[in-house]
Amino acid sequence: MPASPHTYLDPEALSRLKNLSLAARLVVEGSFSGMHKSPHRGFSVEFAEHREYSPGIDPRHIDWRVFGRRDKLYVKQYEEETSLRCCLVLDKSASMDYKSGSALTKLEYGSFLAASLAYLTTAQHDAVGLTTFDTAVRDNLAARQGPGHLRNVLETLERTKSGGESGLAATFHHLAENLKRRSLVVVISDLFDDPDALIGALKHFRHKKHDVIVFHTLDPHELTFPFDDVTKIEDMETRREVISDPRAFRKSYLEELARFLETIRSGCRAARIDYALAETNQRFDAFLGTYLARRQGMNA
Repeated sequence: MPASPHTYLDPEALSRLKNLSLAARLVVEGSFSGMHKSPHRGFSVEFAEHREYSPGIDPRHIDWRVFGRRDKLYVKQYEEETSLRCCLVLDKSASMDYKSGSALTKLEYGSFLAASLAYLTTAQHDAVGLTTFDTAVRDNLAARQGPGHLRNVLETLERTKSGGESGLAATFHHLAENLKRRSLVVVISDLFDDPDALIGALKHFRHKKHDVIVFHTLDPHELTFPFDDVTKIEDMETRREVISDPRAFRKSYLEELARFLETIRSGCRAARIDYALAETNQRFDAFLGTYLARRQGMNA
């Protein structure tokens, strides 16, 4: 595969992902015929239910076996297949600029994930959109189909730089209220916010009937805190500094982190939100390939 002119589109990675697809697990709503369940009823593809015949309906859809049993005319209703509307939601707050020994910051890693998903979605003739945010929404490309729109998404990712503090819960509530059509929402973030408020905001998407995936993107040092010397610890978003002995700090940090992760995981599970922890020391295509294969198995 020839080299890509786009920073976050890796041809070798895409070749390893080419036999995988991003499928909706729940009912979605699109504008074109596609591979995903639609909330609209039609006369195509897969049988859903019967309804009573009324004049004007094509008599070819009458179920004569039901007529023989009930002596009344019924027609078959089918579920339409529809295109997927995938909305990528990428956190670009200052904390996403962190990296330790890994080659990528969390924002760069998330951008590779977003670019790969955008490419796969376009390749399966579905619509993809992109939202980036920190304290507020910074970029908002509505979901559309086609290679021209994919180029817009990729160019937006290339321009994306880390911003200020995060406002995850408020931003998610805003997006949930303004995303009018049922979609697959993919959140890529380190999720550094109050976990209970965050779960409440993610549930807002589900309340609006969206399918939701959360890629919890963290650096391995954030998960293990492998620091041994007295050091200055700085909050990347607020710039607040704390002088601490990491050996004393490490135990309480890891305990709090375990509680944080469990709150997020259990909250997502209860709300039927698909959650996956993405560590930036793992190749992004390996993480994504494993995740997509598992999701396809769940949908089979």
